[in-house]
Amino acid sequence: NATTPLCSFTGVTCDYTGRHVTSLDLSYFNLSGTLSPSFSHLQFLQNFSLAANQLYGPIPTELAALSALRYLNLSNNVFNGSFPTQLSQLKNLQVLDLYNNNMTGDLPISVTDLPNLRHLHLGGNFFTGQIPASYGRWEHLEYLAVSGNELGGRIPPEIGNLKKLKELYIGYYNSFEGGLPPEIGNLSELVRFDAANCMLSGEIPPEIGKLQKLDTLFLQVNALSGSLTPELGTLKSLKSMDLSNNMLAGEIPESFADLKNLTLLNLFRNKLHGQIPEFIGELPELEVLQLWENNFTGNIPQTLGSNRKLQLLDLSSNKLTGTLPPDMCSGNTLHTLITLGNFLFGSIPESLGKCESLSRIRMGENFLNGSIPKGLFGLPKLTQVELQDNYLTGEFPVTDSSISLNLGQISLSNNRLSGPLPATVGNFSGVQKLLLDGNKFSGPIPAEIGNLQQLSKMDFSHNKFSGPVAPGVSKCKLLTFVDLSRNELSGEIPTEITGMRILNYLNLSRNHLIGSIPSSISTMQSLTSVDFSYNNLSGLVPSTGQFSYFNYTSFLGNPQLCGPYLGPCKDGVTNGTHQSHVKGGLSASLKLLLVIGLLVCSILFAVAAIIKARSLKKASDSRAWKLTAFQRLDFTCDDVLDCLKEGNIIGKGGAGIVYKGIVPNGNQVAVKRLPAMSLGSSHDHGFNAEIQTLGKIRHRHIVRLLGFCSNHETNLLVYEYMPNGSLGEVLHGKKGGHLHWDTRYKIAVEAAKGLCYLHHDCSPLIVHRDVKSNNILLDSDFEAHVADFGLAKFLQDSGTSECMSAIAGSYGYIAPEFHCRVFVCRICLHA
Repeated sequence: NATTPLCSFTGVTCDYTGRHVTSLDLSYFNLSGTLSPSFSHLQFLQNFSLAANQLYGPIPTELAALSALRYLNLSNNVFNGSFPTQLSQLKNLQVLDLYNNNMTGDLPISVTDLPNLRHLHLGGNFFTGQIPASYGRWEHLEYLAVSGNELGGRIPPEIGNLKKLKELYIGYYNSFEGGLPPEIGNLSELVRFDAANCMLSGEIPPEIGKLQKLDTLFLQVNALSGSLTPELGTLKSLKSMDLSNNMLAGEIPESFADLKNLTLLNLFRNKLHGQIPEFIGELPELEVLQLWENNFTGNIPQTLGSNRKLQLLDLSSNKLTGTLPPDMCSGNTLHTLITLGNFLFGSIPESLGKCESLSRIRMGENFLNGSIPKGLFGLPKLTQVELQDNYLTGEFPVTDSSISLNLGQISLSNNRLSGPLPATVGNFSGVQKLLLDGNKFSGPIPAEIGNLQQLSKMDFSHNKFSGPVAPGVSKCKLLTFVDLSRNELSGEIPTEITGMRILNYLNLSRNHLIGSIPSSISTMQSLTSVDFSYNNLSGLVPSTGQFSYFNYTSFLGNPQLCGPYLGPCKDGVTNGTHQSHVKGGLSASLKLLLVIGLLVCSILFAVAAIIKARSLKKASDSRAWKLTAFQRLDFTCDDVLDCLKEGNIIGKGGAGIVYKGIVPNGNQVAVKRLPAMSLGSSHDHGFNAEIQTLGKIRHRHIVRLLGFCSNHETNLLVYEYMPNGSLGEVLHGKKGGHLHWDTRYKIAVEAAKGLCYLHHDCSPLIVHRDVKSNNILLDSDFEAHVADFGLAKFLQDSGTSECMSAIAGSYGYIAPEFHCRVFVCRICLHA
């Protein structure tokens, strides 16, 4: 509207005359495109912000005409190109924020010509080169951030000339040479210093103790060595200190006792040793203490947690002895308690059974004894309990129905727990892993175990459970692993087990089971490993379906079982009847009839034999393996089949099991075995999509398919092997902390390149439809390769896609619109 005064627009501020725009704030306006040079005509403009939009292209040099400008914020956009040197003409500029753009070139020197600058943020870009020595010129600078770039060289000692500097950020993705210059101690006004993950080496300079106003010191994920300099203890204002993931050695200095304001102390993944000083437990403000993966010995300070503020305690993977402190949750603020992998003994403090704030407790691999504290399993926020590999006694805790729905893991393996498993175990409705193996539990497995609808792994082995295999187990439809071996179970194997459609592992060995092995188990296509050995089972072992892959050792120790490798079956086992003996003499006519009858039977037998031979030939042909290669290969299908061993399994998914193998030439391969299809099935478990897709693709960041073996029952895909596994394993497994941010960024870019090829350059175009961290594989150099095309979908020339009548994948990762489209397609197909 031309009649609307400009000064009434949102984000526009004018001077008292209403004629001159003095401030323009267009942050978070979802603007896109390039920045117009026309803004340079606002000659009275003092404050200009375009933060958090989608603007791209170079920053216009015409902005240098805004001589009155004091505040310029272009952060969180996509600006590229080098920094315009003309902006150094903005002599009144006090704040310049270019954070999180795509700026390139050397870190600009021209900004040092801005004499009144107080706030400079150049982080989150792609600037290269070194930090110029001239960056020590500013007389008024209070904030300097160059983190998240690609800087190198040494940190200039001139940085210590910034007498008014309060915040300094230089870490993340930068790779500096050497360590911190001693002149860093001259920054007397410094409050926050973050130099994490930027390849610093050498020792921490003692001059850092001069920073008396410092409240945050982050130097984690570097290569710092030497001891913890005692001067760190003079930082009386310090609240957060993170020196983790370095190579620091020695003991915790006594001077740390003076850090009365310290709330966070992270020293994990170093080479520190000696005792944890008693004064650590007396720090009045301490909330987070992480000392894991060091060589600490001696006792844990018994006063730890008595300040009533402790929230996170991780002392795992040390050599600590003694007992656990009694008051770790005295303030009811503790949410994470990890002490696994030490030599701790004594009982678990009863007070933990009343710690309502507790979420994770991991105390495995110690020498703890006594019983599990009353109330521990009923804590309202509990998500994980690991008490395995200790000497705990007593019974499994009886709980009421008010159990945390988020309790996902209970691990009590290898203790001395005994007694019956209470029916209240069925109250743990959110549990995904229930590991009770290696104890002395007795009595029947309660039927209420079938209430655990989220259960995926159940290990009750090496106990004294008796009675039948609870049919209720089969109600746990998400189970993939069941181990009930080495118990005193009796009765027959329940046929209800066949209803567990995604079960991979079933071990019922070394019990007292009787009866036959249900032949219906052979239809469980997800089953990759079974063990029925050393029971009292009888009858013929099924030889069809999955049983054709199981090793005969899975059936040993059952004298009445028969079948391949186990010995012939007795008369009556295969035929079901025994022959009767003919008594008395036979007349001539009866003998003639008998001869004629035998002749007719012989003819019928010959015909049946011919028919059987033809069917066996067809079966043999159906099981004959065919190798299809996409490049020259030095191995055969027999070599691939040799890889299909339980000990070689490296992954399991909805579309198959993955094995690691070594072929005769010494190369490692990954073999994905896809389940057999039932006749007439409309769902091929992803095989057709994957083989058609991968067979045509040659790209550096797409996993390479070497070939595939197939018969009429089974398909085996042979890939190049990725030694570092999947990105999901690396991020969420034990190696997660070692994956530096530059490597993470590289992996993300490489995975994006692979997907970009599929979306834009591949012919036909392909949508993966199940992109997640577990489907990004990493080679020996941590280079990313997009994998698992079981859901791959070809886009037609028109831009539309084929309708799928079935769908698989990972809900939460797969695009929801595909699931909706499948539903609509199903309606169309059945209309």
